[in-house]
Amino acid sequence: MITIEEMQDMLDDIAGEFPPEFFEELNGGIILLPEAKHHEKDVDGNLYILGEYHRGGGLGRYISIYYGSFMRVYGYLKSDRIKEKLRSTVRHEFRHHIESLAGDDDLERIDSRHIADYQSGEDYEEDDVYDDEDYDEDYDNDDFDEDDFDEDYDDEDGADDGDEDGV
Repeated sequence: MITIEEMQDMLDDIAGEFPPEFFEELNGGIILLPEAKHHEKDVDGNLYILGEYHRGGGLGRYISIYYGSFMRVYGYLKSDRIKEKLRSTVRHEFRHHIESLAGDDDLERIDSRHIADYQSGEDYEEDDVYDDEDYDEDYDNDDFDEDDFDEDYDDEDGADDGDEDGV
């Protein structure tokens, strides 16, 4: 398991990979929060929000990343794999930001369809959220490698933790 400070360093590195134009009108930047956050439509206590794009209100536009959610869902992975998951989540939230600026809501509709599939019990898979060509670099379950797992990880409650990348 990585510390919140280590995740903040990863997040800073990842944010530096994006062009400055992506940060236009993202006046609140990217915020790492310590808590785990369940999705409001969670069925079995296993659907966590990893990141969220916020717009409007007193704080303007910003991205929240939930350290606690990442640790509940991916805490068993080695740090390089966690960083890949974090990068994927940040990319997802930036897509929400860019689409919002363009007046588009394609990703919101995709997210809604996946939540509906999850709630109905259909064959919901984490990677289905990224079936479109824009996310072809995301984790592929066929890439299973025991070396990706942190041998020292101990999930305190043994819960079956699902996930949802930023809705």
